[in-house]
Amino acid sequence: QVQLVESGGGLVQAGGSLRLSCAASVRTFSTNAVGWFRQAPGKEREFVAAINWSAGSTYYADPVKGRFTISRDNAKNMAYLQMNSLKPEDTAVYYCAVRPFGIATKADQYTDWGQGTQVTVSS
Repeated sequence: QVQLVESGGGLVQAGGSLRLSCAASVRTFSTNAVGWFRQAPGKEREFVAAINWSAGSTYYADPVKGRFTISRDNAKNMAYLQMNSLKPEDTAVYYCAVRPFGIATKADQYTDWGQGTQVTVSS
């Protein structure tokens, strides 16, 4: 089982930026897609962005297009989510997850999950 650890969450004012990081316990990203999801209180977990590790192709949910950027560092076996122009509605617990093969947008298509990191955006 892959262990994933997110970091980088915190409290930020609207319009600010944060960068989330996702580290894997084993060198598994190379054959997987990595996704970021978020879950706000009382809401379902929703897709944010994903990256195909080998190809580098990316996909974003409409609410974050143009503001968030997903990336990876092969040497460090890390994935990142750069979040700019943050809005109060971005407040949620953010999770990274992995799955074999290509990008997917549904949570149940991912096999391993991190514990999440809280992002709070104040107005």
